[in-house]
Amino acid sequence: MSDDEPRWLTPPESEAWLALARMLLRLPAALDTQLQRDQGITHFEYRVLAGLSMSPEHNLRMSELALFAEGSLSRLSHVVKRLERRGWVYRVPDPADGRYTRAYLTDEGMTKVVEAAPGHVAEVRRLVFDALTGTQQKHLHEIGRRINNAIGPEDTFPGQ
Repeated sequence: MSDDEPRWLTPPESEAWLALARMLLRLPAALDTQLQRDQGITHFEYRVLAGLSMSPEHNLRMSELALFAEGSLSRLSHVVKRLERRGWVYRVPDPADGRYTRAYLTDEGMTKVVEAAPGHVAEVRRLVFDALTGTQQKHLHEIGRRINNAIGPEDTFPGQ
């Protein structure tokens, strides 16, 4: 085999890849469904609210929040605008450097994320952890870590 020829997946690799690809598509949709049904928010909106709730003083630069939520600044800006209309978040120029914008979680936003968290965690437990043994959960952690490292260096969320 020359270096120019593709390294095709073996049948077991192909089966593993197809299972992973299917899960990568289905799991976010299932999490969205639960959060929209029970709380009227998307999974991405929940991640934004959760990121702010876990940060010191419940605020972050928009660029840091985008890293946590795994979204572009453009997408985050649109979502934060929706969350602002609901009274859950507000934005102001960063007092340390006015070139940046900080997003702040309001008391109403904290109430919303606290209300949403139990149902979200129950759905994550039902869909992911209840389906796996303890050993499989450890393997899942290691597999996720290795794949994330192969994708590239991870920007870390402040406080992690």
